[in-house]
Amino acid sequence: MAKGLRFRTARDLFSACPAVARDMKAAPTDQPSIEFCRALLAGRVPEEAITFCAYLLPERAAVWWAHECLSNLAELLGDRDLELLALVGDWVGEPGNPDHSEAVAQAVEVPPTTPVSWIALATGWRDNGPAIDTAAAGSPAAHAVSAGILAGLARVSLADRFAVLSAFVEMGIQMAEMEAQQQSADAY
Repeated sequence: MAKGLRFRTARDLFSACPAVARDMKAAPTDQPSIEFCRALLAGRVPEEAITFCAYLLPERAAVWWAHECLSNLAELLGDRDLELLALVGDWVGEPGNPDHSEAVAQAVEVPPTTPVSWIALATGWRDNGPAIDTAAAGSPAAHAVSAGILAGLARVSLADRFAVLSAFVEMGIQMAEMEAQQQSADAY
C-alpha cells in the first residue's frame, strides 16, 4: 500500500516540498512516509506529525482532513468558525462549484485568526484565490492546513491533547493510504 503514496519516503516529500523544512525541525530520512509520520508522533515534538500529514496529503484531501479534525472540536469553536467550517465542507464536496468557491473567497478576505479561518484560507490558495507567489511561498495550502489544525489543537485541554493529536494523525495517515489506494485503482 505504501508504494502508491504520493511521497514514498520522508526524503521524497522534503525534496518535492522544500517548504516543509521551514515548518518542521525534524530532518528527513529514507523511512517510508507513514513510518516517519508515526515516528514523529512518538518523538519529542509530536505536533510535527500534523505538519508532515498536511504536506503528505494532496491539497484537497488535506483540506478535508482539516475539516474533519476541526469538526471534532466543534464545541471549542466560535460561531464564525462553525460557519466557515460549513463553507469549507461545501467546497470540499464540490470544489468546482463557483458558488462554494466564491463563498469561501469572500470568507477569507480577512487575515486568518482562528483555526477554521486557516483552513478556509487553504481552500482559497488551492483555488488560486489570493494572489501569492506560490514558488516563493512554498506550499501555502499545506502550511495553512497545518496551522489551522494546530490552532484547533491548542484549544484542547492539556490532559486530552495528546490523545486528540494522535487521533488526528491517524486520521491523516488513513486518508493518505486511501488516496494511495484510489490512485492505484485509477491507474488500472
